[in-house]
Amino acid sequence: MNTTPTLTPLAAFAPLFAEPAGSPIRELFPLLSRPGMMSLAGGYPSASLLDAEGLAQAASHALGQGISALQYGATEGLPAMRDALAQQAQARGMTASAQDVLVTTGSQQAFDLLVRVLLQPGDTALVEVPAYPATLQALRLAQANIVGVPMDADGLHTDALAELLAQMPAAQRPKLLYTVPNFSNPRGSLLSAQRRQALVQLALQYGFWIVEDDPYGELHFAHAQDTASGTPSTLRSMAAHLAPVERNPVVYLSSLSKTVAPALRIGWMLADQALLRRCAVAKQTVDLCTSPMAQLVATSYLHSGRYAPTVQRARAEYQRRMHALVQGLNAIPDQPLRCTMPAGGMFVWADIAPHIAPQRLFEAAVQHGVLYVPGKAFYPDAAERHALRLSFAATEAQDMAEAVQRLGRAALQAQSA
Repeated sequence: MNTTPTLTPLAAFAPLFAEPAGSPIRELFPLLSRPGMMSLAGGYPSASLLDAEGLAQAASHALGQGISALQYGATEGLPAMRDALAQQAQARGMTASAQDVLVTTGSQQAFDLLVRVLLQPGDTALVEVPAYPATLQALRLAQANIVGVPMDADGLHTDALAELLAQMPAAQRPKLLYTVPNFSNPRGSLLSAQRRQALVQLALQYGFWIVEDDPYGELHFAHAQDTASGTPSTLRSMAAHLAPVERNPVVYLSSLSKTVAPALRIGWMLADQALLRRCAVAKQTVDLCTSPMAQLVATSYLHSGRYAPTVQRARAEYQRRMHALVQGLNAIPDQPLRCTMPAGGMFVWADIAPHIAPQRLFEAAVQHGVLYVPGKAFYPDAAERHALRLSFAATEAQDMAEAVQRLGRAALQAQSA
């Protein structure tokens, strides 16, 4: 007699993960393993600019604090870390105390927590386009109604936004708007002061949250002289002058990934207490707390006096690399790629000449050993776009000429195909 039990089939995946779309940038990673491939794709900080010595000293100091470094910590973050990040916010012109800060595992987690707390399936979320792909990915998984707001060289187009909001039925008005006002990913644009004020006023008028994601704000270049700090006032600080503290519509997100080290995974959220409390509850179900060890290392580093000179070195070097990239692109014969010079950050957005097929250019670039991110990765509809994103951060200045030459040869091949 056969006594082999009949196995019950495994339950099906949840509909959202039946055929999930991964990050279009991370799906390029297999191409990086090809011998000799040069990458202008990933938005990684330069390995040569990471302060390994200073971080080693900070790690030693963290371990020297005893068993507390190895235990769980508060979901909201260690008090010393929250205080250090509040000081970062104050340096950027915002009113903040430790109680206003939620420490997150990267700023991407901060946005994910906001999506969990604020959005239900079908709710409208506005996103500047082109947009950071992980933002679009989070909103898709939340089943939000994603509506793009166009950008130009001065950032999110607030006139277009005002027109869009005026035409929306009240039931379809947005819960939130996501923007990277400082040296946006991928466009590299800097939102003008006039548009910042207009954006805050629209949020107050129509009652939506602004998610101000600012991982690049400190990486301003020498010619960005809008204010003494190199960038205009934050949206959150502007809103503080236009609305009561308890009704500030701006949630400020930032990260140490681009200025200290990505491996620490230290991000943070600055928001009012009601929203912060709900995001902390959401975080409890995700990871309980951000690594206390990483927080102790980051706190020690921020108190060491090495942070400011490290950021200053990064600004100078990234500006040098950006100039090498933009000047190289402008020197390509027949100008198949056109771009504007960013005032900071890590990215250059380039428009592709209309007679060149974007997919053909990408395939030719891979053949010639240079990688970038196609423009379609940054739009909700994933339709083909005559544009691409290039990152100058991780490529040494002396290697930039070779990367641009390869791109130029790829453009020539794509034109003649």
